[in-house]
Amino acid sequence: MLRRSLDDFYQHADEIELISTDVFDTLLLRRGKSQRSRIAVGEARFAHLLRERGLSIGKNELVRARLLAQKFAYRALNAGGGAGEVRLTDIIRNQLALLGLPEDLAGERLAIELAVEKTALTANAALATLLRRYRQAGTRIVAVSDTGLSTDHLAELINHFHGPGLIDRIYSSADAQASKRYGGLFSVVLEAEAVSPSRVLHIGDDVMADVRVPGAMGIKTVHLPRSRFDRYASRADGAATEAVRQIHQRLVHHGRDIPTPNDKVSFGREVFGPIVAEFCLFIWLYAKQAKAGGDTTLLFCARGGIGIREAFERVLQALGLPLDLKRDNILVSRLVAARSAVMTRSPAVLDELGREFQNGSFADVARALGGESYELPEPWQQTFDPKRFFTLLDSGVGQAVLDAIRKQNDLFIRHLDQISGQAQRIVLCDTGLYGSTQRLLAAGLPDRRFETIQFARCNYKGLSEDHFPMVAGLVVEQNLYNPFKVETVILRYWQIIESLFEPALPSVRQFSEDADGVVVANSGDIRYGKLDPAAGNPLLSGALQYIDRISSGAQVLRDADCAWLRLKQAITNPSRIDIVALGVGTRSVDFGRSDVVHVLNRPQNAALSKKLMSVKSHLWREGAIARDFPLLKPPLLAALEMAHVLRGVSARLYR
Repeated sequence: MLRRSLDDFYQHADEIELISTDVFDTLLLRRGKSQRSRIAVGEARFAHLLRERGLSIGKNELVRARLLAQKFAYRALNAGGGAGEVRLTDIIRNQLALLGLPEDLAGERLAIELAVEKTALTANAALATLLRRYRQAGTRIVAVSDTGLSTDHLAELINHFHGPGLIDRIYSSADAQASKRYGGLFSVVLEAEAVSPSRVLHIGDDVMADVRVPGAMGIKTVHLPRSRFDRYASRADGAATEAVRQIHQRLVHHGRDIPTPNDKVSFGREVFGPIVAEFCLFIWLYAKQAKAGGDTTLLFCARGGIGIREAFERVLQALGLPLDLKRDNILVSRLVAARSAVMTRSPAVLDELGREFQNGSFADVARALGGESYELPEPWQQTFDPKRFFTLLDSGVGQAVLDAIRKQNDLFIRHLDQISGQAQRIVLCDTGLYGSTQRLLAAGLPDRRFETIQFARCNYKGLSEDHFPMVAGLVVEQNLYNPFKVETVILRYWQIIESLFEPALPSVRQFSEDADGVVVANSGDIRYGKLDPAAGNPLLSGALQYIDRISSGAQVLRDADCAWLRLKQAITNPSRIDIVALGVGTRSVDFGRSDVVHVLNRPQNAALSKKLMSVKSHLWREGAIARDFPLLKPPLLAALEMAHVLRGVSARLYR
């Protein structure tokens, strides 16, 4: 049992040479103030300082930029295996860069951060008294903290509350680039202090970082958890702060509208422009931290990643955002990734093939994966059954198919090597949703570390989510539409996001090599600058027009709030102009097949009941209703919205 007092301390006291104490919520106690409320107070002070300097950035914009910088930095840190730590100085510099503020303001913002902490913390006098007693008796005392603050900043806070002379040395994860939660920071302490784990006693509040991890290393531990009241008070304070921020944000944008689009280009400029630019800012925030974590390359996946790359590079240029990170476009598709997973006989590929070819035959799967036509006997003409596929593939007849798959996979690996070099960390960038490419590549190439950032993440397939920790939906991470989260409206009509970013190119199916030994594919040369992803794509053309005229990230965030509301209206209650602007015609089925599906099927001259029943066959049901039932549009769309709401409520109740 973990005890809520210092009782365990005394039974180990005579066996130790070094006492290690956590800092926050252990040596220094919170006063029920959440991180969000502390950030809000700090940004209010910073906004006042900026006004004195003649800079008009409001508190709400500062808070939002800070939260975004922090969110994506920690997301990238965790996806990278937790190696390293997010530095508060980096978060603040990214916040300033995003808002177009001078970098030399970072020191003053850090000073405000420490001033706010001094009002939100209090000394743990009982623990300090105990530590002083043992220090006077000759036991060495160190402070060990997982924090974005530097050692000097921690020393300033500890000395402010306890005075000098309590702690012999401070270890900060931000400085050491190693954390308690993964054991790295404790290893740093043991080496620097030249002490055996069995002679160390660590005190802290976190079960994982302060008890289980050091305990597994042989370090003795004392658990001092926060009281239940303190935890609830902090959560309530954070929820209240966020509610006030959201209300203020809605009031600021209430009544603010965007120009009414009248064609695809203007819709792309006024609506998708801010949304795409905001997405690119999220990519930049994530990539900055990923680069700090080691040798990293950022690869934009064909096809949707090509359009994303074009927008991303333009945002960096327009806002002067620095990113010293190797990046390239990668020839990849779900089919290409599936070949890698087939070579390792991964169960993950059977899930994907079973879903894609549920009405097809083994021969259909062979043609898709092998990329050739084969004369296959009767067993291969049977309906595809994932459980039997590897057995058939490993049979004598399947050898030709397997050889073709191996050849194509070897060419893909060469292509990957050519564009990524020896990078230890490969960050893929794509549109979304489920992350099949990520899942299959990770299964097929286990000696490499893949992670994926994409516009949205959603388990619409109902398959395993084991790979989700390595797949970040930077804009949306939700399995169902939520009317209270406006960005989730794209789940009602996901095809519009794919169409927005994808150039008019075929999906990657077949690899070969040119005369210089460079691996090429059927989709042609997709290297950055070699093609115009917006050619024939008026929505993306308009979005790029918006990006080319932006002046600050603050402008993008403000415009995106309004653009999301307008997009939600266009998807859930489309006008005639919206139907024209968002109509994408047909979508390719892909996965080695030439089949296409219509987003909106052709209007039918049929009875009303039959036409109503056919609404389910459309990929964009709201668009079909608005087009085919102009008089019944209001009640039908209201009923559809309510159905989505009830579906979401039901999913939350029974999950």
